[in-house]
Amino acid sequence: MYKEYTMDQLSLPMDLQEDNPENHLVRVINDAVNRLEMNLFTKAYPGGGRDSYHPKMLMKVIIYAYTQRIYSSRQIAKAVRENIMFMWLAARQRPDFRTINRFRSERMKDVLEAIFTAVLQFLMEENYVKLDHYFVDGTKIEANANRYTFVWGKAVVKQKLKLQEKVQTLFAAIEEAEKQEEQTLSNLDLPELGEASTITSEKLEQAVQQLESKLQKSRRTSH
Repeated sequence: MYKEYTMDQLSLPMDLQEDNPENHLVRVINDAVNRLEMNLFTKAYPGGGRDSYHPKMLMKVIIYAYTQRIYSSRQIAKAVRENIMFMWLAARQRPDFRTINRFRSERMKDVLEAIFTAVLQFLMEENYVKLDHYFVDGTKIEANANRYTFVWGKAVVKQKLKLQEKVQTLFAAIEEAEKQEEQTLSNLDLPELGEASTITSEKLEQAVQQLESKLQKSRRTSH
C-alpha cells in the first residue's frame, strides 16, 4: 500500500551531488568562488593557532545564503545543518553562527562585499537572478522572531549602475540586524536547537495523546 519507509536503514554518507541539478545556482556560485585566487583570503588568515574552516567554503555558503535572502548568521548556520544545497557547499562541515559572523564582519568584511557584488552582477547578466528580486528603494532588513524580512519601499531599482550602492546598503542593514539579533539572543544559537529545552519523551507522548484524542472527537462529530 505504501512505499517502504525505514529511517533505520539509511545509508550514509549520501551523495549530495546527485541532488544538485547541473545548472543550479549553487553550482555557479561554487565554481565562481573556486576560481578566485587564494591570496584574496590568505591576507585575512595570518596562520598560527588551530586550523580554520576553509575561507572559500565560508565564502560560498554566505554568498549563496545572501542570494537566497538568508542574512542572519544563525539562520545560515541552521541552513548548513538542514539544507542539502548548503550541506553540499560546506562538504558537510558545520561552522557555527559565531564563525560565520566573524568571517562576515571581521576577517573578510571588505572582500565579501566586493565578491558578492561581482557574483550578483554576473548572475544578473546571465539571467540567473533579477535585480528587483533583491533590492527596492528604501529597503532595510528587520530582525523579527529570528527571521529577516524585507521592508519594501515603493520604486523598484532598475539600473545596474546602482548595484554596488544597493549592496552597500544591504550589507549595512545586515550588520544592524545582526546586532539586533545578538541583543535578543545574547550569544546563544537559535532556540530550536534545544539549549534550554525542557521537552521530555513523557511530555511529547502526552501531547501526542491529546492530539489523537482531539482528532478522534472531531471525526465522531463530523460523522
